[in-house]
Amino acid sequence: MSNEPITLTAGDAEVTVLPGNGGRIGGLRVGGVELLRQGERFGCFPMVPWCGRIRDGRFRDGGSVQQMPLNSPPHAIHGTARDGAWRIARATADEAVITYDLVDPWPYPGRVTQAVALTPDALTLTMSVETYDSSFPAQIGWHPWFRRNLGGAGAEDVRVAFEAAWQEERGDDHLPTGRRIDPKPGPWDDCFGMPGGVDVTLTWPGQLELKVGSREEWVVVYDEQAEAVCVEPQTGPPNGLNTLPRLVTLLEPLEASTTWSWRRL
Repeated sequence: MSNEPITLTAGDAEVTVLPGNGGRIGGLRVGGVELLRQGERFGCFPMVPWCGRIRDGRFRDGGSVQQMPLNSPPHAIHGTARDGAWRIARATADEAVITYDLVDPWPYPGRVTQAVALTPDALTLTMSVETYDSSFPAQIGWHPWFRRNLGGAGAEDVRVAFEAAWQEERGDDHLPTGRRIDPKPGPWDDCFGMPGGVDVTLTWPGQLELKVGSREEWVVVYDEQAEAVCVEPQTGPPNGLNTLPRLVTLLEPLEASTTWSWRRL
């Protein structure tokens, strides 16, 4: 199948999947109201095979050091899959499965599969990374850009609420120092630890409440831009290929999922 845009519908919810633009979710509309910031760099893109920044773009795998392009100098950021075209494996009215083969500059052959499943009150994204050959470290995450304000008469900005066990102390280079500190008030471009699983609530007062959940225990919250707020569940912290690598092996792919569930207010 091609990589044309896919529209999924369930109840009054509608999702646009853009395989040709990095496998991202281009839009999520509930009752006709768009929840995601629009634009070719926005929506919600998959972060794979790593999340956030890699220090100096370098990570060690066994005895070798791998160098990734510095697409956010002096670091490499957010993986390679968001820059490529994905292929449609299958699509129905309310579910789509798309795939991406890992290629240069990522040094290991492998495949990423992302499933997008929509119900009238929830969207579930599931991703896996598998190898054809040697094992390699990897991360999985998602980077949604939720609109700060949904518009309409008297509309208020979104409120973000969560309880984290810790915050990764952030150095001047925007990378975790390795120290865990008590969570601080925003604005944030910070990684938080939630050992019981990611649980963040976004509330647009009088309009909608949306919960971002995941069994993973790491989430980056980014709200330093005027237009949008990002809540990014991921399988490890930024620079995690160096500090907390998760290994993809022939027997064990790396898998993760996130569910966004919502209700009208």
